[in-house]
Amino acid sequence: MQIAQFESRPPQLVQALEVLAQRAGNSDVAETLFDALCGITVLVAKKFTNDRTADGLQDALQLSVGCISLGLSLAGISDGKDAKLSFLLQHGAEYVFQMGFRHIKELSGLPYVAFISDFDNDPFIQQRNLKDIFKEVCSADPASNWNGDTVFMNAMLERKRNKQLIDCAQWLRKHNSAGPIIDSELDANAAIAIAIIFAISGEGIIVARTSQRAIESLIEKTREVRPDVEVSWEKLLNRVPPEFQLILRERMNELKGTIIKKIYSKIKIKTVLTELQDFYAGNEQDIEYP
Repeated sequence: MQIAQFESRPPQLVQALEVLAQRAGNSDVAETLFDALCGITVLVAKKFTNDRTADGLQDALQLSVGCISLGLSLAGISDGKDAKLSFLLQHGAEYVFQMGFRHIKELSGLPYVAFISDFDNDPFIQQRNLKDIFKEVCSADPASNWNGDTVFMNAMLERKRNKQLIDCAQWLRKHNSAGPIIDSELDANAAIAIAIIFAISGEGIIVARTSQRAIESLIEKTREVRPDVEVSWEKLLNRVPPEFQLILRERMNELKGTIIKKIYSKIKIKTVLTELQDFYAGNEQDIEYP
C-alpha cells in the first residue's frame, strides 16, 4: 500500500478565489459565490457544529472551505488555479460541496480497523464517525495551508485495505472446514493468521477459529511430522479465490520468520502457545473452561 506524501498549500477553494479576485468586473460572480458559501456554512453549523455561537460558525466555515476544496481536489480537473475556478463557477459551490461530502460519506462507510463489532451498525456511532472524519479531513483555515485531500487519500487506502482483510476473513469463516463460523464480531487479522498457521499441517483444511487444545495439538504434530511449509501453504492458496491470495501471501511472509519458525523450533510448547494466543489468535479463539 503506497501512502501519499503530505503536501501543504492553501485550500483549493482559496486558490480559486485568488484567481477570481484578480479578474476585473466579476463582482456579481463573487457575490454569488459568497452567498452560496454563507448558506453552506449555516447548514454545516446546524448539523455539525453550533449555529448559535461565533466559534461554531467559524468551525463551520472552515469545514465548508475544506469540503469544497476536497471536491475540487478529487474532481479530476487540472491542478491549475484557473481550472479550479472554472469548475467552481460552472457547477456552483453547493454542488462541489456535495461532491466533497459524498467522498467523506464513502470514507466513513469503510472500516477504520480490520475488525467488525456489534456497534458498527449503531446509527449513533455511524453519525459520530462521519462527524469525526468530516472534521479531520475538511477543517481548513482559509488563511493557512491545508493537506486534507492527502489525509483523505491515505485514509481511503488504509480503509480499503481493511475492507479487503475483512472480506478475506469472512470468506475463510464461511469455508471453515469444521463448518461455517457464525459470529457478529470478527477480528480479521486474527482469522487470517489462524488460517495460515493451521495450514502448515498440510492437510488442506481451512481453520478460521481455534482453541488452546487445537493449538497445542498443531504444535505437537508439526514438530513430529515437520511438514513442508511452502507445499502446505500452496494447498490453502489453491482453495482461496484469487482476490485474497495476495493478502494471504503477504501475511505468510510475515509469519514465516516469526511464529511459524518458533512452532518448528525446540522452544517450549507453552511459550509458543502463549505468544500465539496473545499476538496472533486475537478474538478468534474459543474460551475453554477446565
